[in-house]
Amino acid sequence: MSEEEKQPEVRFRHADDEKWQEVRAQQHGERRVSIREKWLEFTPGCLSLYAKWDPGMMVHKHGHNSDHILFVLEGEMMCGDVKCTKGMHITLPHGAAFGPFIAGPDGVELFEIMMGDPRSWAADPEGFEKLLAEKGAKKLPNPPIDLPDWLEDTRTS
Repeated sequence: MSEEEKQPEVRFRHADDEKWQEVRAQQHGERRVSIREKWLEFTPGCLSLYAKWDPGMMVHKHGHNSDHILFVLEGEMMCGDVKCTKGMHITLPHGAAFGPFIAGPDGVELFEIMMGDPRSWAADPEGFEKLLAEKGAKKLPNPPIDLPDWLEDTRTS
């Protein structure tokens, strides 16, 4: 093996050592709610993260530009018409869409893995606007995030 070709090596990261990044925010009446993530691995081939969603936080129906796995660690959320509680595993193949998501009354904690480009695309923007109006919520501007230099921020809603 040449000097340019490095042998793959195991990497260890502890969630306590990583910073929280607020990735989405909404206003629910007098209450500001958001999603915060700790990115544990972020390479062109894989993003793994630990996420905390505030109670009632909503995310539009969407898909990702890669396969995506979610696992509910604590709390609950709705994914479309499916109630996802602690222990629920969700597989989203590349090209499929899921949601909208609504975090439960105690919020939800997730472990997620995206195997490739983690950026998403909206599947039903009009439906999400209707859901926000029904819940008396409004989208806030996307908070700034520290993406790797090689990845453009394409978040919309």
